[in-house]
Amino acid sequence: MRQATTPLAERTAGSDFAPLLRLIREEGLLDRRRGRYAFTIAVDLLALAATASGTVLAGNSWWAVLLAVPAAVFSARIAFVGHDSGHAQIAATRRANRVLGLLHANLLLGMSYAWWNDKHNRHHANPNHIDKDPDVGVGALVWTQRQAAKRQGFARWITRHQARLFFPMLLLEGIALKVSSVRDLKRQEARERWVEAALLALHVVGYVTLLLSVLSPGKALAFALVHHALFGLHLGMVFAPNHKGMDMPDPDGERWGHLRRQVVTSRNVRGGVLTDWFMGGLNYQIEHHLFPNMPRARLRLARPLVRAHCRATGLPYTETGLIDSYRQALGHMHEVGAPLRAE
Repeated sequence: MRQATTPLAERTAGSDFAPLLRLIREEGLLDRRRGRYAFTIAVDLLALAATASGTVLAGNSWWAVLLAVPAAVFSARIAFVGHDSGHAQIAATRRANRVLGLLHANLLLGMSYAWWNDKHNRHHANPNHIDKDPDVGVGALVWTQRQAAKRQGFARWITRHQARLFFPMLLLEGIALKVSSVRDLKRQEARERWVEAALLALHVVGYVTLLLSVLSPGKALAFALVHHALFGLHLGMVFAPNHKGMDMPDPDGERWGHLRRQVVTSRNVRGGVLTDWFMGGLNYQIEHHLFPNMPRARLRLARPLVRAHCRATGLPYTETGLIDSYRQALGHMHEVGAPLRAE
């Protein structure tokens, strides 16, 4: 694979991103990998089916509740495929990608594909922009000291200690995703709303029926709570290190081009095969943000080309280990709450 050597004349003649895009295309890294995705989807579905079968075979036993752990892990794998369909990484047509997204998100996870896609695409368009990126808007947590200063009551207490509370709060994320999905139905157009609502309802009916047909109500509730807690924790641990603590564009400052906007607001996480698997390949976040329609499996192949191009154009390319990425993200959250703790 060639290195990203970009002559100065070529860089100054057009966008700093254009030479990199040409190189990535020439290397075939944007080509679809339908066979790879077909295999991945088949494995994920078999794993989820095996977990459900194991729950049935375990019967009304607390041992069955332990199967909520692999259920959470494989639910995250399903979420990764839903994420990729939203970025049009899998199929050639918008319709086919939408069908895949609806099946993986709404039917299998009980999470609205339309809600996630709308929110996530706005994040990709303006990462870490305080006015445009919903991921750094005011919510349970805040991301700037200006946001923190406006907090009142119990929310103010949470902001003071948000770094310590971050991982415990992720245990609620699996349920929060479903609540947000239902709320978003009001925003959707009638036809989209009915399709999404029907699939969400099918998920709930199937999920509840499976658990209550095998487990007592108490054990079924325990299974659901463990499943959703670990699922939310897993997703949060995948997405939290990617942008938290990175540069945040000044809403009133200079307008950044695509290359700078995506690179300086993102952080890669290195760590080998296990890290790649745990994070679904989204630990190559810089490459993912530069090329959101690139199949996930090819992001690691784009990394040396992107890194060399950033070096040639003088852009910082941030990469760190998994533990240090959490340290940096939590450090930023701790700093945001510092003025409130000083009170």
